[in-house]
Amino acid sequence: MRLLTASTAVLAALAWGTLGFAQQLTIAALMKTIANPFWGAMEAGIRDAAQKGNVNLILQAVASETDVEPQLNACLNLLQRKPQALVVAAINSVNLLPCLKQANQQNIPIVDLDGNLDPAVLQREGVKIAFSISSDNRRAGASAAEYVVSKLGQGFSGKVLVIEGLAGNVTGAARRDGFTERLKQIAPNAQIVATLPGDWDRLKAANITNDTLQRHPDLAAIYCANDTMALGAVEAVFAAGKKVLVVGTDGNSDAVKSIRAGRLNASVAQLPFLVGSRAIENVLKVIKGEQVDPKIIVPTLVIDKAILEANRDPLLQYLR
Repeated sequence: MRLLTASTAVLAALAWGTLGFAQQLTIAALMKTIANPFWGAMEAGIRDAAQKGNVNLILQAVASETDVEPQLNACLNLLQRKPQALVVAAINSVNLLPCLKQANQQNIPIVDLDGNLDPAVLQREGVKIAFSISSDNRRAGASAAEYVVSKLGQGFSGKVLVIEGLAGNVTGAARRDGFTERLKQIAPNAQIVATLPGDWDRLKAANITNDTLQRHPDLAAIYCANDTMALGAVEAVFAAGKKVLVVGTDGNSDAVKSIRAGRLNASVAQLPFLVGSRAIENVLKVIKGEQVDPKIIVPTLVIDKAILEANRDPLLQYLR
């Protein structure tokens, strides 16, 4: 599969020259909110790889993960800076389409950061990307289900709450589906009492948890599609004086602190620092005209207090 058009390849050759790197490259990166530790860690990975690669990095983020219009405006503004590549963590699968189409027209390679763009939507809209990089979100959800069953038993038949991300977001949907499908396979008698969107928001997840506990005081486990929501769920569980197994997703710094403190039970660490750094490493290959895989998968790691204290898994070095 060729990832560069002929005109882009010519531009890449001019940028790098026949004898090596001729001028500093400019790469634009558009994040969701870096107030979320997950995206903050990914930003750190992007900056680290950009510095090592002598890249002029232009990085922007929006205030919240619901700022779809501001994110589109930020994307269009980045294109005005004429970058050699555009790395985007879209809020949903459609909000950046006008910007991505313009980037295609300008022969600017696009990187789908964290797998937020829906391939079906891209194909329908005629948008081409260089590659997508993320952890396997469906597998992350499945790993969370396996952890729940490992702690509650193979014959587990209790009640489970699933708190999704933002409605319509492909990442959150993949994590949700991976969890529910795997749970049905390995604990067919488990009861999923609700699957509700928490919009990646801590307070909303806390409210969902509180409401669910009132209806189902015997709730046994909660799976959240990110750690921000998981920490909100933990707060509600502790406030209610309940003992409920809570598993998040991301492995961000706040989650690690909570796990070490014995509050959050576990998180499926997505290693966002590694995702960010490998995104830059691979887009530099694209700019040079090299081939990269259209879908790059970064490993995940289920972390709990025992794994953190043992500190033996080599992937732990990428926790931020």
